[in-house]
Amino acid sequence: MARLTFVGGIHPYDGKDLSKDKPIREVFPKGDLIYPLSQHIGAPATPIVKKGDKVLTGQKIAEATGFVSAPIYATVSGTVKAVEPRRVVTGDNVMSIVIENDGLYEEIDWPDPEPFETLSREDKINIIKEAGIVGMGGAGFPTFIKLSPKEPEKIDYVIVNCAECEPYLTSDYRKMLEEPEKLISGLKVSLSLFDNARGILAVEDNKPDCIELLKKLTRDETKITVKALKTKYPQGSERQLIYATTGRAISSAKLPADVGCVVNNVDTVIAIHNAVIEGRPLMYRIVTVTGDAVADPCNFKVRIGTNYHELIEEAGGFKEEPVKIVSGGPMMGFGIFDLDVPATKTSSALLCLTKDDVSAMEPGPCINCGKCVEVCPGRVVPRKLADYAEHYDEEAFLKNNGMECCECGCCSFVCPAKRPLTQVIKSMRKIQLAKRKKK
Repeated sequence: MARLTFVGGIHPYDGKDLSKDKPIREVFPKGDLIYPLSQHIGAPATPIVKKGDKVLTGQKIAEATGFVSAPIYATVSGTVKAVEPRRVVTGDNVMSIVIENDGLYEEIDWPDPEPFETLSREDKINIIKEAGIVGMGGAGFPTFIKLSPKEPEKIDYVIVNCAECEPYLTSDYRKMLEEPEKLISGLKVSLSLFDNARGILAVEDNKPDCIELLKKLTRDETKITVKALKTKYPQGSERQLIYATTGRAISSAKLPADVGCVVNNVDTVIAIHNAVIEGRPLMYRIVTVTGDAVADPCNFKVRIGTNYHELIEEAGGFKEEPVKIVSGGPMMGFGIFDLDVPATKTSSALLCLTKDDVSAMEPGPCINCGKCVEVCPGRVVPRKLADYAEHYDEEAFLKNNGMECCECGCCSFVCPAKRPLTQVIKSMRKIQLAKRKKK
């Protein structure tokens, strides 16, 4: 097997041609901005503003609560309209800070950042923590915790996930082309936290222009390597990425740090540069608005809190009424029923489709073809796990390594019987994770 890939995986239509050649364009929101206090894994942030307060762009409006949490910053100037529950993309009502945008975009007086050379390891981690940076690939795990393993001397690799294997998404691709220096700088900041680590920029080989550019910019960097990965979904999944780039296998019971690795995605690494080198907290993210229902698919620089309706308007609206709208990509994203929700730190894409292939499918009985086993990157037997999950046989599910599923969707994609294998397995995994948490 080639070293720069993994066993299993699929090659779905990638849809990237719709937006990959569209340079990033900044969106200036017009209406109210909504900041959910839960935009990350862990405890919700605590508001430090109240109704009627005037705020400026870059002002902290919510503090981290507890160890696993992250602060939130205003991305516009205006007035705090309310602190109340508001709907988010998952359909839940989440306590949020609502800011009425005054359209002036006045900023705080930014303090001069401390020279990088004078910063200690603890200083850098604290800056990243205070900047509110979380995993922007979708997980939302506070980044400072990832960069603070118990034994930092055992970290051998800091890997930047530049694969962007999810179909339709092109935000990381545009970031690599437009801000490669910031990406490399953010990786250098991360490497400075680990004495023995080397950096890897892991890019799928369907992005030869990015590979060439990054190699050119790192040719004199002795501790940074650009690795071209075989284009295959889910190449960007953490476990598969680690195996493809280092040959080290990791199970669901372990963290990347247990095999000497730290993994962050492109947007997160650039946010690290912005925080440590430029002294700016996390206020923006890149969102791909795409799909065959969108008039002008684009990549937008979005202020956190911006309403999804405004992103659709910026993309020229719908050329045809969408049948399905997905937050994220088609493989690991989820359908949404309301566009009146805010972009958050973990919003990667808005995919609008004129057909709903999944709803049109009529599941049938398993024909024992084995295709789900062939493509599963977790090396489990999805059809069996789905059967156990459907019958609530928790013991058999766990015995057959059900927790090794990474919920990538490959099995559902190839199943000729159109069984919703991933969805059923995912539901059982949620039950098991909730039970672990209670214990």
